[in-house]
Amino acid sequence: MTVISTIEQLEAIYGFPNDASTVKVADRVTPAYRVLIETSPFAALATCGPEGLDCSPRGDLAGFVRIHDETTLMMPDRRGNNRVDSLRNVVRDPRVALLFLIPGSGTTLRVNGRAYLSADPGLLASFAMDGKAPRTVIVMKIEELYFQCARAIVRSDLWNPDKRVDPRTLPTPGEILAGMSDSTVGGEKYDREWPERAAQTLW
Repeated sequence: MTVISTIEQLEAIYGFPNDASTVKVADRVTPAYRVLIETSPFAALATCGPEGLDCSPRGDLAGFVRIHDETTLMMPDRRGNNRVDSLRNVVRDPRVALLFLIPGSGTTLRVNGRAYLSADPGLLASFAMDGKAPRTVIVMKIEELYFQCARAIVRSDLWNPDKRVDPRTLPTPGEILAGMSDSTVGGEKYDREWPERAAQTLW
């Protein structure tokens, strides 16, 4: 197996990016990038910490990541499983990245920067949904952002409804939990109760 271990080896294989790959990089939210952020209902949040890297799905109503100013993004931390892996990482290492997806569009947006957590009561209240405020808000200072070409979305045919997988062919969360816990956690009851539990705890 040939291992690529130097930048020179890598560049010998891939060459160098063209102008379209570099001129798109900004250090602040441009008018066009504002539209992408405000239209997106989903982003993957990448963080790093002493234990390694983590990538967490984040979703809410379109525009859930607030543009505070041209170099600052704010994202509420909505209800979850309380593992707070991403938040633990941000507290110890501020480096973060976001990948925004927009249903139906091949264009994605990548944002890299540094973040901190805020528990300011006024800020939390401003993100309230159904009368429920998040417990923290991730405040991200942008270092660079740029759109990603659509090849990955096109190759995956991600938004094609004819390519949707039948959920009945996949293991359920309850089945996975039961299998990992000798049936002490999860099971059919977990799956049966989850839709109502999720509906009551979205925010």
